[in-house]
Amino acid sequence: MKRLTTLVLFLLCLLPLVACARQPQLIDVQVVDLDEGNTLSRLPFEGRDYLEGQPGHRFSVTMQNRTGERVLAVLSVDGVNAISGQTASASQAGYVLEPWQRVEIRGWRKSYSDVAEFYFTDLPDSYAARTGRPQNVGVIGVAAFRERRYEPAPYSPPPQVSGRYEQPASPYESNKSAADATASAPAAEGAMRRATAQEIGTGHGERRYDPVTQTTFERESSRPNQVQSLFYDSHNALAERGVIPTYDYPRRPDAFPIGFAPDPSR
Repeated sequence: MKRLTTLVLFLLCLLPLVACARQPQLIDVQVVDLDEGNTLSRLPFEGRDYLEGQPGHRFSVTMQNRTGERVLAVLSVDGVNAISGQTASASQAGYVLEPWQRVEIRGWRKSYSDVAEFYFTDLPDSYAARTGRPQNVGVIGVAAFRERRYEPAPYSPPPQVSGRYEQPASPYESNKSAADATASAPAAEGAMRRATAQEIGTGHGERRYDPVTQTTFERESSRPNQVQSLFYDSHNALAERGVIPTYDYPRRPDAFPIGFAPDPSR
């Protein structure tokens, strides 16, 4: 069967995306605030995972292959494919991760050698809104696929590290980020729901050197083996929705506040 090549910009006529509720976890997905230097904590709420984004802060999407085989990851940010800039579909171009590989995607891909950095910004300044597609701002999604095999693949043991997965010394290290990743090709359609009262989105930031290469990857199925969505917004917006608890205590008068009696205003 003919193998697909990376960064194919046309869509295939495939079956619609059907995400199964209990799919095996091929990839671990995290979002790192590059200005704070920390991984954003997930806030579970009504069946979704939310992240608190700081306006103006740059961020990256890190993906860890949890298997001993190659895996394809199609990355969507605000409903836009992070490689091609198309309105996202799981059938489009993605990144190929080698067995146990961890990669860091730091921006919208502009060429094989550079990206425009991701950063949190007001919704009207987001890349999706500026290109006329604000409907899905506020969600980061990954559709992961297994590779079709025609003979048993050699076993690749996980790297020997102290933790379960190897972590980088610093989120700033990295011309190794997406440089280690390789981009790939298309398979089945997906959709993202709009977050209500959305305040922030992902901007199209400064260019940075971040090279990738081409490879071939044939999907085992037109349907993703894993679909993961991380919703995000500002602190205030998440608090208003009840994602971040707020504690408002009723005001009580104080009979002996510290100070002297001021002159009355006229």
